[in-house]
Amino acid sequence: MISPAKLNMLRRTRVKIHKALAQAGLLSAELVLVFVACLISLVIFSWMVKKVIINKQDEFDFAVFQWMETYINPINTSLMQGITFLGTHTFLIPANLLLTAYFLFIRKHRWYSIKVASIALSSTAMMFLLKNFFSRERPLIPLLRPAMGYSFPSGHSMMSFAFYGLLIYLTYKYMKRPALKVATIILLLLLIFLIGISRIYLRVHYASDVLAGFSVGIIWLVFSIGLLNRLEYYSKRNLQEVVEE
Repeated sequence: MISPAKLNMLRRTRVKIHKALAQAGLLSAELVLVFVACLISLVIFSWMVKKVIINKQDEFDFAVFQWMETYINPINTSLMQGITFLGTHTFLIPANLLLTAYFLFIRKHRWYSIKVASIALSSTAMMFLLKNFFSRERPLIPLLRPAMGYSFPSGHSMMSFAFYGLLIYLTYKYMKRPALKVATIILLLLLIFLIGISRIYLRVHYASDVLAGFSVGIIWLVFSIGLLNRLEYYSKRNLQEVVEE
């Protein structure tokens, strides 16, 4: 006859095992999803480089421009200008500074502030490096006014994915309410997509620029988060070993 105390202990052990298996399954699913997203992004970026940079084939880009022309009107133009502003350095630099300050001074989480600043700075450096390496000229006839710098990949698309993608990561990891979490992630993904669309609509980027920017943004964000998480882990472990000594 098993005593009630042993039965309770067995139940608690079974619950812990089930919880550990569920967490392991979720982690495996997350890793597979991230790997697939990065693989698809790498394929898209490689395809765009081959198509528009190496082979100089721009049929896809001009087909998208032609399709987009049917939606050009004053209301949409004003809307696209507002959306594209959310991907500019004028907006993203203060936004990154505020988010860094929030984690550093309000939440007192030094590593989150390091992650925000590191991803912002490294993404900017990567963007300028790629733009100058490929040196693709922008569309000749912008809708409103010309933009500065090279075209490929789209800096707005890449930087938007770096910043808003980081917000998606933080939302997924730490927001408790499932419905609010899903709604926030969907809205942020929609915003990233619309920022890319706005660059094509305003004719300051080709569609291939935007797709390349999204692809590099995804890969760089995943790489940066993974690297920074490992650095945080080793930093805390080393600190704990020092304290224990």
